[in-house]
Amino acid sequence: MKKCVLILDNIRSVANVGSIFRTADCLGVVKIILVGTTPAPTDRFGRKRKDFAKVSLGAEDIVRWEHQKEIEPVLSKLQEQGYEIVALEQIVNAENIINFKPKNKFALIVGNEVTGVSKGALDMADRVVEIPMIGTKESLNVSVATGVALFKLFK
Repeated sequence: MKKCVLILDNIRSVANVGSIFRTADCLGVVKIILVGTTPAPTDRFGRKRKDFAKVSLGAEDIVRWEHQKEIEPVLSKLQEQGYEIVALEQIVNAENIINFKPKNKFALIVGNEVTGVSKGALDMADRVVEIPMIGTKESLNVSVATGVALFKLFK
């Protein structure tokens, strides 16, 4: 059985993050790490966010999660624990996700809706994969891309 930690790198939208929590629960992600400005299921006072819960439908109570300010220490710790770090991003040397098989312990990084995965995270990633695009649009919504990628990587 594969073990996956999902890392959300400065995602902006509460709706996207809530949707990713639902998908993570459905596919068996063991933990979500929210980095930087990524919205959390609770506000700064520890109260549940209604806008988050509306989309996640309680998945935030099932999937373990934590919030960290910086991504580099998170990735270093996961690498020390034997995780393969995989970034989902469209860059020149990215591997087609269709042909990629992750190790049994992997961490998937998904990035900001506009700027993508941060340069620091890309530099630390063991592998970078992309979802091939056939249509005229160049990318998917981050929550949709996360679902597609996780489904393929858990296969």
